[in-house]
Amino acid sequence: MKMKISLGLAIAAACAVKAQYLVESSSFGHGDSISPNKYAVKGWHVSGEGHVPQLMTDKIILTPPYPGNKRGALWAESRVSQSEWTADFEFRASGPERGGGNLQIWYTKEGRDQISTSSIYTIGKFDGLVLVVDTYGGKGGTVRGFLNDGSADYKNHHAVDSLAFGHCDYAYRNLGRPSQIQIKQEANGFEVKVDQRSCFSSDKIKLPSENHFGITAASADIPDSFEAYKFILTTSSSFAREEPRRDDSPPQPIIQQPSGGTVDDVSALSITSQDAQFADLHNRIQMMGHSVDNLFRELANFAGKSEERHREITQGYMSGDKLNALDQRLQAMERSINTIQQKVDSRDYQQHFNKLHDTLRDSHSTLLERVPRSVNDGTSIGFK
Repeated sequence: MKMKISLGLAIAAACAVKAQYLVESSSFGHGDSISPNKYAVKGWHVSGEGHVPQLMTDKIILTPPYPGNKRGALWAESRVSQSEWTADFEFRASGPERGGGNLQIWYTKEGRDQISTSSIYTIGKFDGLVLVVDTYGGKGGTVRGFLNDGSADYKNHHAVDSLAFGHCDYAYRNLGRPSQIQIKQEANGFEVKVDQRSCFSSDKIKLPSENHFGITAASADIPDSFEAYKFILTTSSSFAREEPRRDDSPPQPIIQQPSGGTVDDVSALSITSQDAQFADLHNRIQMMGHSVDNLFRELANFAGKSEERHREITQGYMSGDKLNALDQRLQAMERSINTIQQKVDSRDYQQHFNKLHDTLRDSHSTLLERVPRSVNDGTSIGFK
């Protein structure tokens, strides 16, 4: 009888626990390697501004340790069709003592087409959720949540930071290990955990399905390097379980920019099918287009800065009318000085000097005569 009761409890407990199924199309880092050929992340689009994120077997370097002011982005190519899900993200941030930057985890309707490499401070309007990891407020670090229905323009908002609906302090920099952020959307509410501890939650938030997940990072002048290790999306919906896809062709390549500034080549022997060859050629041409876009963007920034500098310099100069007035005053002063010099040169002052010399000589002789006489008179008076 006891055995039957124990067996019944075990079955009930097993039924109570929801099985979790991997959503492979919106995940990376769950296998042996993130990018076996260091060219692509299967199911994800990789891009950057000022550089291309470096793909390793176990991590993706979104922003490099040097130089600063770089951006990197990862966007899932597939939408999330499930209404209940759990997203587990691991990252690491490291840099010098005064380094800075920010990391965003997006769940939005628009995806990379509109957001691309933007941060919370450079994006305009978007529809969805974004978690921001940065050192807001001068603290050691914070994790904050923002929601938008597409009506608020964050880029032009006077106080974007005030729009956060939840936050918690988290010192994420230079830990020497990956940090863990979990985002969970269930029927009874929404919750964010950091390193398995609750950060903030709400039973009033219900995010829609058919959104894209994305990760963006930006570094400051003194940069923080952000590295992504894994993003695992799971769901309790058994019908949404994805079986592993069999595909002998390699994933679509993305050209990375190594530290040496060259691009690694893929052996032609490794590309056997026409589809793979077309994909390789397509992505190389696409990456060349991105590189050209980045180049034009840098040139536009340089032109804007040059124009601004020219404007600052020209504002420091006098106008033409003021310069003409100043020139006329200088010419008048020059004429006056020349007139004075001519008068000085034309006159003979030798006679005046001779008179002055005679006056000084007479004064000196008078003093020589009167001083001894005064001394003698005083001596005679004192001894009478």
